[in-house]
Amino acid sequence: MSADTKIAELLTELHQLIKQTQEERSRSEHNLLNIQKTHERMQTENKTSPYYRTKLRGLYTTAKADAEAECSILRHALDKIAEIKSLLEERRIAAKMAGVYSDSDPPRKTMRRGVLMTLLQQSAMTLPLWIGKPGDSPPPLCGATPASSDYVAKQGDKVAARVKAVDGDEQWILAEVVSYSHSTNKYEVDDIDEEGKERHTLSRRRIIPLPQWKANPETDPEALFSKDQLVLALYPQTTCFYRALIHTPPHRPQDDYSVLFEDTSYADGYSPPLNVAQRYVVACKENKKK
Repeated sequence: MSADTKIAELLTELHQLIKQTQEERSRSEHNLLNIQKTHERMQTENKTSPYYRTKLRGLYTTAKADAEAECSILRHALDKIAEIKSLLEERRIAAKMAGVYSDSDPPRKTMRRGVLMTLLQQSAMTLPLWIGKPGDSPPPLCGATPASSDYVAKQGDKVAARVKAVDGDEQWILAEVVSYSHSTNKYEVDDIDEEGKERHTLSRRRIIPLPQWKANPETDPEALFSKDQLVLALYPQTTCFYRALIHTPPHRPQDDYSVLFEDTSYADGYSPPLNVAQRYVVACKENKKK
């Protein structure tokens, strides 16, 4: 089965799941309205009788079952979305390796910088939010949670890569994994901003995988970097990572970090607060100033 056919099938299944979600939600609204009305009657009568206690217990049991059913459908839909994104990424990588590009994904050596910045912003916005079940801990690469020690980034994954610049200095850049050699323990990566111009061969210690899920501050705050923590963050409108301090962690799932970049042109050595998406903030491997 071709990738296009499989994607079409998954989109059809996703459409059906969305319809089921709406049907489930509509069905549960009647029960939620009954709960509200029962509480209003209790307040009016200013008493909690055994009748009301029994009725509310039944209503809340039904509401819980309805919520779990809707949650199950939504998780199934999220799985479909993840599968579609994976197939699209596989198709993009195959086209890249074959030297064929679509109009929506031209070779970046001819891509205008504004287009690249927009793509990076969209990638950050569409990074999936980790939604675990009660009691689940955030997995590796969720927010600030690091990868496991034996983790190997896959072809097409975005990483922070430490490379030598033209002037000989080293810098952290946003790169895409081309391959990994288990015999040499080295990656081949392309600079996201110079695709087709230069390829870097780097050891694992020079690679930091980017988060694969956003962490939810409301449910998993421990999976976020904390205030004043030293990180590497992608400087806005660039493809380079620089050392920074966390000024304010995200408060809501859709929020960015507010960070202070190291900058000697300011009296205190740090820039004013700048926003950086969760996708582009990683742990700093350098603990001391150069």
